[in-house]
Amino acid sequence: MNLAYLLEQPGVEEVSELRGRFGFMAFHGGSLEERTDLIARSAAEQSDSSYYGVHQPAGLRQHVPSHRFTVDQSPVLRDFLAHIDIVITVHGYGRRGLFTTMLLGGGNRSLARHVSTHLRRALPAYGVMDEIEHIPKELRGLHPNNPVNVPRLAGVQLELPPRVRGTSPLWWDWEGPHPTPHTTSLIAALAESARTWRADDSGSETLDRPTGT
Repeated sequence: MNLAYLLEQPGVEEVSELRGRFGFMAFHGGSLEERTDLIARSAAEQSDSSYYGVHQPAGLRQHVPSHRFTVDQSPVLRDFLAHIDIVITVHGYGRRGLFTTMLLGGGNRSLARHVSTHLRRALPAYGVMDEIEHIPKELRGLHPNNPVNVPRLAGVQLELPPRVRGTSPLWWDWEGPHPTPHTTSLIAALAESARTWRADDSGSETLDRPTGT
């Protein structure tokens, strides 16, 4: 299964909004990794960043591995990745012992540290893991074909547990209409991370030859 196959499924939406050279992505969005598209898109809007998402409709939960989202399958994805210099890809995960821990993988480790500073300040009740060797291997986001590593300066793969996305039992009585307080704080922190990332950080630390998933 790959991106081309997914885009052929009824109800699947491919969305691209080109603005600044900083990008946010949620290509496991919609019903698959719930609220990731809301989080990434909102942070992009608040920071005048660009956004790309693949949104699956209710009733469809097809997981295409990140490294199979390649530009040869979608001109929309190709143009998006050519437009941006750096990116945060937003994902959802759930793992015993890490239900309040956000993981920051991806090839740009300077950006990971920059984002983690904002997340720790905005969400002190959560753990933030930005040391790549401590992140479970399959969640590190280091495969060279993973979209997080394709832009000129690569980026950060942000893995979010259910609680901070507003999808855990803690929020079952939340009526909205706005995202939960934790999700709102998360979006604001990501937007601030994008706004305060300086163009002269282009010499920042990236992993030369990313490997893994």
